[in-house]
Amino acid sequence: MFSVSEASVPPQLLDIESISMLLSSVFNQTVFLRLFCARYGLFEKGLFLLEEAEGGFDQFTRSYRTFGVNRQPDNSLLFQEWAPAAEALFLTGDFNGWDNFSHPYKRKEFGKWELCLPPKRDKSPAVEHKTKLKVVVHTKAGERLYRISPWAKYVTQAEKQVTYDWVHWDPPQPYLHIHPRPKKPASLRIYESHVGIASPDPKIASYTEFRLNILPRIKDLGYNCIQLMAIMEHAYYASFGYQVTSFFAASSRYGTPEELKLMIDTAHSLNIVVLLDVVHSHASKNTEDGLNRFDGSDSCFFHSPPRGEHTLWDSRLFNYSSWEVQRFLLSNLRWWMEEYRFDGFRFDGVTSMLYHHHGIGSGFSGDYSEYFGLQVDEDSLVYLMTANHILHTLYPDCITIAEDVSGMPALCKKVSEGGLGFDYRLAMAVPDKWIQILKELSDEAWDMGNIIYTLTNRRYGEKCIAYAESHDQSLVGDKSLAFWLMDKEMYTNMSSLVSMTPIIDRGIQLHKMIRLITHALGGEGYLNFMGNEFGHPEWLDFPRKGNNESYHYARRQYNLVDTEHLRYQQLYKFDRDMNCIEDKYGWLAAPPAFVSTKHEEDKVIVFERANVVFLFNFHPTRSQKDYRVAVGSPGKYPSYYNQSSLYVLVE
Repeated sequence: MFSVSEASVPPQLLDIESISMLLSSVFNQTVFLRLFCARYGLFEKGLFLLEEAEGGFDQFTRSYRTFGVNRQPDNSLLFQEWAPAAEALFLTGDFNGWDNFSHPYKRKEFGKWELCLPPKRDKSPAVEHKTKLKVVVHTKAGERLYRISPWAKYVTQAEKQVTYDWVHWDPPQPYLHIHPRPKKPASLRIYESHVGIASPDPKIASYTEFRLNILPRIKDLGYNCIQLMAIMEHAYYASFGYQVTSFFAASSRYGTPEELKLMIDTAHSLNIVVLLDVVHSHASKNTEDGLNRFDGSDSCFFHSPPRGEHTLWDSRLFNYSSWEVQRFLLSNLRWWMEEYRFDGFRFDGVTSMLYHHHGIGSGFSGDYSEYFGLQVDEDSLVYLMTANHILHTLYPDCITIAEDVSGMPALCKKVSEGGLGFDYRLAMAVPDKWIQILKELSDEAWDMGNIIYTLTNRRYGEKCIAYAESHDQSLVGDKSLAFWLMDKEMYTNMSSLVSMTPIIDRGIQLHKMIRLITHALGGEGYLNFMGNEFGHPEWLDFPRKGNNESYHYARRQYNLVDTEHLRYQQLYKFDRDMNCIEDKYGWLAAPPAFVSTKHEEDKVIVFERANVVFLFNFHPTRSQKDYRVAVGSPGKYPSYYNQSSLYVLVE
């Protein structure tokens, strides 16, 4: 049993060494402040140029209305592309019997090409809905290349075909959203999802299946945000959506654009916001169905090699200083917000964007010299500032999250304050710490101070998304927390019809404790990867040559939690209760927790946040009786959740 009393903290005194360090810090802060101002100056200059050349960012970021193909009020079709290195462009497709020369584009200034197709005699568009198209690019070297428009809104892959086809998408009755966007949640509880694996069957699931089968589960679990992975079209399914080939096209392997719109609209009806996992850090090297060598050159949208190639990802890197690349990427963000009504973005690969070294072979100690200098890619940094400024100006409730492992200062401060403008960053050290503990340490060797340090090590005023595990920990080559804890016994001893074994008992309790302490102490938001809430067994592996194109591991077995006698239900219910309590008391939206106890011998951690006292006993063999802990306000605290190793007390 736990008892509580007030605690006091002695004042800290500054010695000579501390004063010296403080003076040095003041000098460094002055230098870094100037660098912040310089970055902000570059951002301001970019906005001024947009206003001067394009009439402002509102018009500039709607360029999807003029590039690619767009139907005009008189049903004529306007085609426009940017291909500065091309010698000539032609349009071919079903509409002209695949004639490669009958419909030439007209060369315009700044590397742009334009073609206008008048309507048919019956006033219908010259290119019908769902017909195939190609851009034929003639290069200065005499090559003839067949390309998909970078602005293509729908691409499909025929059976037994390797490359994708550009399909003109202009439905006679497009889906109209019914429900308004939900307000930005004060406490962000994210359910990270992949539509294709959202089924227990070995297949690619659909937008419709996700809408009917998964959305109700997410609502029941108490998550108020969905982060959708692998929506931007990617030719290689096993890339997990991170080798994007068509940036404006929602993946057709799950269904049509209208079905995705309905899925998002349904989530909004449940008061759930939806974020897109957006990949602007790099692009697939594919040429016939990607951006690479679109105009025949080795640059166009990208830097020329070697700067324009990512050696580890085997992909192309954008030239963020290019006017037309900025048009393309900023319009891409606007497209997903307007056309599909996403509520924000999780920006992938931000660390790679921020530094010329892309984080390869570079460690980050937190020293400010690592974040200011020639190693920083100012072009991409200013692009991110511009993107966040535009998004938050046009959509005040927009949510942006940065996947950054470097700890770039001011990443999550407002652009007006000299920051990059993100709302949250991912606390990527937290899941790595849990995996390290489970892989390397015995229960007796768990370091309470190190756990607390990892969970609380973040800059004040910059919000973090905490998570015990994400899709990264589920991929082949690694294990989920549940699998690290219970391993092969998950196949034989998860049924309540058999006796509880020590391994399963320990695994279930630690699974709960790890997730709750991460939820309550680790950040200002929380993320869970689909299925991990109930301890999904096994790993995640997409069909590829190495596994004989098998879908066996490219699925989420929700049937396990629906089977009443299986213990997966216990983990599912705990996750739901955890989110329910947070929704009531709002600790994610509260100031950082006050940790009052970290006792190494007793393996006890106690902290208080949002008038909730959390008490964790990580000791593997000893319960704690009549244990005294400190609280901010003395009194009686009723127990909200009570197990032998875990207490949650509320004021």
